[in-house]
Amino acid sequence: MTQKQDMLYRELGDTGLKVSLIGLGTMTWGEQNTQEEAHEQMDYALSRGVNFFDAAELYPVPPKASTSGATERIIGAWFSARKNRSRVILATKVTGRSGMDWIRGGSRLTPAQIVEACDGSLQRLSTDYIDVYQLHWPDRTTNFFSQLDYTGAPDPEDVTTLAAQLEALGSLVKAGKVRHIGLSNETPWGVMHCLHLAESRGLPRVVSVQNPYNLLNRSFDVGLAEVAMRERCGLLAYSPLGFGVLTGKYLDKKPPPGGRLTLFGAMFGRYTQPLAVEETKKYVAIAKKYGLEPTAMALAFVNSRPWLTSNLIGATSIEQLDANISSAFVTLPQEALAEIDALHKAQSNPCP
Repeated sequence: MTQKQDMLYRELGDTGLKVSLIGLGTMTWGEQNTQEEAHEQMDYALSRGVNFFDAAELYPVPPKASTSGATERIIGAWFSARKNRSRVILATKVTGRSGMDWIRGGSRLTPAQIVEACDGSLQRLSTDYIDVYQLHWPDRTTNFFSQLDYTGAPDPEDVTTLAAQLEALGSLVKAGKVRHIGLSNETPWGVMHCLHLAESRGLPRVVSVQNPYNLLNRSFDVGLAEVAMRERCGLLAYSPLGFGVLTGKYLDKKPPPGGRLTLFGAMFGRYTQPLAVEETKKYVAIAKKYGLEPTAMALAFVNSRPWLTSNLIGATSIEQLDANISSAFVTLPQEALAEIDALHKAQSNPCP
């Protein structure tokens, strides 16, 4: 194991809370990881100074009725066993509009469903409060989940407005069930509209935006990075390794057994299409040129962004977790950063 170093922390919005630069993602727990393995990961992460855990009522992934909610239950069992809820800044998410009929009959972001979802998460997590409660994805029609361009397609007739969603979240804050709120898979318009509603109607202010961010997808840079910095609602970066692609382990002809894309590659094709493979090879070559592990370089790049609040890593083994956490202490040479930017400019966002 890596020699322990003091974790770095960044402020979560204007809340006064300090969250670890590396945050612990949880979506493999209950699918690729057992409860025992997940508890071992949480124990180890906490021992390394990781105090920010991110979950979702939807998890584990891939979502299915037989495992729905398992991740939150695993975390709740850990809290009950360790009696350490106060040591963790806990985030989770309410599932957006979907066809998953096992989640509230299809899951929507109506006020009633937001309250129902929060109560369910609190029960599974064995806690009476959530530190950051996030809308997992928008109810309106917009560009997220692999959609880089906004098309102007009409919203569903029964769309729930952001004002109604924030009012529901505000009721949860007033009830003491939620401390702060965040967004996920959002656009610049969505974030700014929520901030406007907070200011004009006295509703809770968004403190974070959880979007994908990695060397193959830097679409956050285009409009959201400025919003995140100027409005103090920083990025919680998910998929910082592009579902493991940026480790280089999928470049071999034989995919690693047990790897997320080995098991579920058909669901996450944006990271396995030919352009993604070609660009990954170039980033891996940059890492090797500067004597860096590809994993360390990819994560350290995300860590270096000034609009980042926490880099949400996921692991299926303690060895992976150790390496990911250790990226917090890697500083990339300016020459490597220059080559990364040159490659990005030549082929921007191959995997939005």
